[in-house]
Amino acid sequence: MRCGLLISAVAAVVLGMPQSASAGPKGAEIHQQMVETIGVYPDVKLQEYVTGLVNDIVSVSEGAGEIFNVTLLDSPDVNAFATRDNYVYVNRGLLAYVNNEAQLVSVLAHEVAHITRGHVSNLEGQAGGAMFLAWLAGALAGSPEVFEAGMDYANSLIKGHGRENELEADEAGARYMAELGYDPEETIGMLSTLKEMEMMQKERAASQGASRTYHGIFSTHPRNDMRLRSAVSRATRVESSATRDSGADRYRRVTEGMVWGENFVEKEAKANRYRNLNLRVRLDFPEEWTYVENPQDYSVRGASADGTASLTMRPQARTSQTPEEYLYNQLKVGQLRGGREIMPARLKGYSGILPGSGGKADQRIALVYYKLNAFLFTGEVSDAAKFEELDPAFVAAIETFRPVSNRELSGQSPTKIHYVKATPATTFEALGQHLKLNQYQLDELRLINGHYPRGEPKAGDWIKIFQQ
Repeated sequence: MRCGLLISAVAAVVLGMPQSASAGPKGAEIHQQMVETIGVYPDVKLQEYVTGLVNDIVSVSEGAGEIFNVTLLDSPDVNAFATRDNYVYVNRGLLAYVNNEAQLVSVLAHEVAHITRGHVSNLEGQAGGAMFLAWLAGALAGSPEVFEAGMDYANSLIKGHGRENELEADEAGARYMAELGYDPEETIGMLSTLKEMEMMQKERAASQGASRTYHGIFSTHPRNDMRLRSAVSRATRVESSATRDSGADRYRRVTEGMVWGENFVEKEAKANRYRNLNLRVRLDFPEEWTYVENPQDYSVRGASADGTASLTMRPQARTSQTPEEYLYNQLKVGQLRGGREIMPARLKGYSGILPGSGGKADQRIALVYYKLNAFLFTGEVSDAAKFEELDPAFVAAIETFRPVSNRELSGQSPTKIHYVKATPATTFEALGQHLKLNQYQLDELRLINGHYPRGEPKAGDWIKIFQQ
């Protein structure tokens, strides 16, 4: 599997195994996985804008003259990060929470500093890489457990020597801003917005009886980070012949029409993606696999090119039993080894390994409920000795099972960011009613405009809204 290299790297990080700078994946290898797994946001002007800002920052840094690879990812997550070999990534989702060019530069300068100060390739500064790899492993495997385990390890590093790297990146980033003529104080404004977002997420999660941790840019900084404020204060005294304003107008023009939230429009048809529009479900088989559908019973069977592995999905009428009870009572499946509940796309399911007998290979069995159907998955191998090696591919494929959304069926345009100018009568409550927003969306509207939790716009202010 093409994700094997990154998964292995994550395993080493999570387990605390030592990694030399040369042992981990190279920047180009990580980049390939990022582009294939997440995708690039298809807005050439916005990509050029972000790239231009990074190049400006690099020109006043210790890396002046070096080539940096900048990618705007099509992800709604609020984050930016750097990897080895001068790769900088910005998630589209972050841009919605930025209110001017200077704030974006504060984030980009911080990430460039992680590269110029050697943090992303230095073993003593692997916290950022651990976070990224853990996150990517979770995304590829569909496993929140993998992600959280990696995050716990990464956070433990940051609380030690990794936190010093963060402070060094703060200081260098603020200085880069000052030398370009931006006000380094915009860093504090960006941090405030992200901390408000973190507070909102935690409050909402607590009200729902869940937990939520923000892992994005500046997540390790306390709300009143005195060391960051000290670094910013020192940077304001840097002498520079350049003078730049906050760039609010430039930022507004370039982000007008940007996608907000999930970009559900599929950018490229995947050869390994199976869709059944009658049952309203889809499933991604492992890459390079092919599949054959049986229109009589709506079953589908995917198989590897060499025929050594296959995964079959077959829908059946569900009952009121739990998925586990359905497997044992309705289908009379034998006792599964390592049985556990699963929740692909938050659907109820159960999965485990059915031990082989009489020389037969083990099988991966899973059952997932969606609407009136129980979808039975059976992963099989032709060589019993290969099951343990191929089983992770079965598990990863089953985790991709999900409903086909109404938007995907109808091809509607995604929700986008637009700007409107406030009048003396404009309030967020009134905007929320006009846009038919629920309370969560109204909180988000205040947040992306820097007015969470109770602020109001002034007449003449430009306000970001999101609508189709």
